[in-house]
Amino acid sequence: MRLENRVAIVTGAGQGIGKAYALRFAAEGAKVAVADIAFQAAEATANEIEANGGTALAIDVDVANEPSVEEMARRTAERYGKIDVLVNNAALFVALVPSKHFWETTVDEWDRVMAVNVRGVFLCCKAVFPYMKGQGKGKIINISSSTFFTGTKDFLHYVTSKSAIIGLTRQLAREVGAFGINVNAVAPGLTESEGVARAIKPEFLDRYAQGRCFKRRQRPEDLVGTIVFLASDDSDFITGQTINVDGGEAFN
Repeated sequence: MRLENRVAIVTGAGQGIGKAYALRFAAEGAKVAVADIAFQAAEATANEIEANGGTALAIDVDVANEPSVEEMARRTAERYGKIDVLVNNAALFVALVPSKHFWETTVDEWDRVMAVNVRGVFLCCKAVFPYMKGQGKGKIINISSSTFFTGTKDFLHYVTSKSAIIGLTRQLAREVGAFGINVNAVAPGLTESEGVARAIKPEFLDRYAQGRCFKRRQRPEDLVGTIVFLASDDSDFITGQTINVDGGEAFN
C-alpha cells in the first residue's frame, strides 16, 4: 500500500470526486479526514471507509471560514498525531449550472465562488502548514481545472478561480520547499461525478468527450491514480507543477 500510515485531509470528500479520492487513499493505507460542509455526506463516506477496513474521521468544515478550517486541521492532528497530505478538492462548480454571461454575474456570485474556490484553498494550506513544517515533510495537492487552458463559455468566475489555483500552487511551492513540503496541482477535465450527472445532460457530456484524445466521458476513477502518486514518496522531487488529467483535452 503506497500511503500506509499516512494521514490525509480531503476537502469536499462527502461525495463525487472527493469521495473517490478519500476511498482510494484509505485503500492505499492512509488514515483519512473526510472534510465537507455537508456533514452527513462526510459521515457516510467515513462509514464506508471503516466498513471496508480503513480508518476515517468525518469533519464538518466550511473551507471559506478560517476558524472552521483551523478546527479541521487541529482535530485531524489530535486524532492521528500528524498531517501528511492535504487535498484541496472542495469547490463550487455544479451549483453554478446553468451558466451565465459574465456581465450577468453579480458581485455576490463572484465573491461566493472566490471565497470557496480560492480563499478556501489558501486557508486550508495555511492551517496545515505548521504541522507539515514541524514534520519536515508534507504533500499539498490543489485541484484546478483544464478550463484554465481551454476556457469555458459563460463560466468566468469559475475559470478565474481555477486559474488562481495554478498561480497559488507555483508560488506556494517556492515558499515552502525549504520545509520539505511539495505543492502541486491537478487539472481535471469535465468529470462525470454524481453532481455533474444530475446537472448536465448526457448528450452534452458525449459531445464534450469528442474534443479529447480519448473519446469517452471522464470518470472520478480516472483521477485517483494521479492524486495517489502526488501524495506518495514517488513524487518527492516534484513540486510547483500542474498535471492535466483530462484525456487529452488540453495540452499543458
